Amino acid sequence: MALKPVKGKSHAERLESFYVAQVDAYDHFRKRLLTGRDELMRLMNPQKDEIWVDLGCGTGANLTMMDQQRLAELKKVYLVDLTESMLKVARERIRETGWKNVVTVCADATVWTPPEGTVDAVLFSYSLTMIPDWFAAIDRAYEFLKPGGVVGVVDFYIARKFPSERRMRQSFSTRWFWPMWFSFDNLFLSNDILPYLSRKFEEVNLIEREDRLPFCPVFWKKMPRFIFVGRKPKANDDN
Repeated sequence: MALKPVKGKSHAERLESFYVAQVDAYDHFRKRLLTGRDELMRLMNPQKDEIWVDLGCGTGANLTMMDQQRLAELKKVYLVDLTESMLKVARERIRETGWKNVVTVCADATVWTPPEGTVDAVLFSYSLTMIPDWFAAIDRAYEFLKPGGVVGVVDFYIARKFPSERRMRQSFSTRWFWPMWFSFDNLFLSNDILPYLSRKFEEVNLIEREDRLPFCPVFWKKMPRFIFVGRKPKANDDN
């Protein structure tokens, strides 16, 4: 992954270049790398007849981490991604599991609109760092999320040099090393993602932690990541 060059003139082409060769082994490898997804699904607490959207869904593996009875009770789930090779795996997963309320959409998360106009929950699972205009993706999700609706995010990040009092502090080496490391694969860690989420949404749950890099037992640096669950303010709560 670190050595294979990523090619393409557009963001969609670069994503396809990055994922197409690894798509068959993606879920097995990412299970240990992309931790916290099952925890996020529990914290988001899906309810009957809700409409959910997973922006940057990849292979749709996030839904396997949801309680399957609750998943079956959702009205609709949209798996949205810009990479056709990943969505091909997601469609096969839908066929194998028999999910009747799950559909895939090949679209840009910064401009896509759900057919219903509004939804109850939006999920970003390790996708914001893959979206160059991540702030536009958050804004778009905010627009079509119902007042009182829930957003859930799990991703890598770096903290600000001087974080707010309740936020985790990170060393200079952490804030320097990981953006450089991930940039080889066109993942761009930002110290603004978490503050921006907290500004847009009412914070329900926030977990910040650092985990060891899997498959590299002698590697000394821990990867910083966060889990965020927020709620869109209701109309009478907006400032």
